[in-house]
Amino acid sequence: MHSDIRVCSAWRESHPRPVYTLSDSCPECGADAENSAPAPFNPEDPYGEYRRAAKRRRE
Repeated sequence: MHSDIRVCSAWRESHPRPVYTLSDSCPECGADAENSAPAPFNPEDPYGEYRRAAKRRRE
């Protein structure tokens, strides 16, 4: 599950700032757009309980 917001893959070379879009390509330069954010928290994560338990043991 990923965010629908995408960012131009060539924004560092082509733009002075990141260009965000909902389409598959940049509206300004036509380059491919890539996912701009990591997947959000998934409450149905089957390994979440184990990951949290391991984190508590490390603290």
